Amino acid sequence: MQTSKRVLLIAACVLPLAAAAQTAAWPTKPIRLVVGFPGGSTPDIAARTIAEPLGKALGQPVVVDNKPGASGNIAADQVAKATDDHTLGVVINGNLTSSKMLYPKLPYDPAKDFTYLSLLTTAPLVLVAQNSLPTGAAFFEAGRKSGDKWSYGSVGVGSVGHLGMELLKSRVPGLKAVHVPYQGNPQVMTDLIGNQIQMALIPPGIAMPQVKAGKVKAIGITSGRSALVPELPPLADAGVKDFSLEVWTALLGPANLSKTAQDRITRELAVVMKSPEVRQKLFEQGWQAVGTSPDGMRTRVKEEAAVMTKIISTQGIKIQ
Repeated sequence: MQTSKRVLLIAACVLPLAAAAQTAAWPTKPIRLVVGFPGGSTPDIAARTIAEPLGKALGQPVVVDNKPGASGNIAADQVAKATDDHTLGVVINGNLTSSKMLYPKLPYDPAKDFTYLSLLTTAPLVLVAQNSLPTGAAFFEAGRKSGDKWSYGSVGVGSVGHLGMELLKSRVPGLKAVHVPYQGNPQVMTDLIGNQIQMALIPPGIAMPQVKAGKVKAIGITSGRSALVPELPPLADAGVKDFSLEVWTALLGPANLSKTAQDRITRELAVVMKSPEVRQKLFEQGWQAVGTSPDGMRTRVKEEAAVMTKIISTQGIKIQ
């Protein structure tokens, strides 16, 4: 009887320790954080800002791996097909809200092939234009007169910069600027500064350094007044009505990401995203830190997918 009690006592002590050890077993190696846009792009900035503090919290390095192309869909597909339990991705709006409708042969299903972890950051977009163009309502009047001689850049078909501009065109009758896709917003800005395109919707972190340097003009932002760019007016002030959009980044993993990994990431990330240092660094780079729960991210994706689907359908947008 004494022996049986001793065995039970030992088991009662060992089993919780074994469970704790199993929980602490992830991660067992560096974590690959895939970003579908070039270095210096806004998703890359968000990813690199959280990578170091998240790596410290997890006890393993978080290594950013840039895989640009196809509006971020190449990287998203790599995350969807990952099987090593140590691959995550930072994506933008379009990868989850519009790609499925625009790309008939999209190799992943945004609703089924991912584990949603957190909405990381949000920001309004800044409508930027060539320095030679007027501002305010006069800008849109110039656009109407130019018809399809004007062009605008974005990070690709289905991105918020693309669909946002198509929505803007529907709100400004006569505006017919032609879409030119790029790999990333830094490349868009290069061609805007070089007068190869007339305008673009760009996140503040990329747009404002060039605005402040006098290389491009800011016409306004795609929301109400924002603490990120308090000096800029809403586009509504220039006569654009019923127009509100944000760009965002989110963290996700493959659908097969282990429950242990999911729980550890969401727990540690919640702390990282509340850090004053991280929030300030993101703010200085043009992002509002968010850090939602997985359910919060899921809700945001569902709501915005409905908006983007309506834009695509109404405007008749298709892959050329």
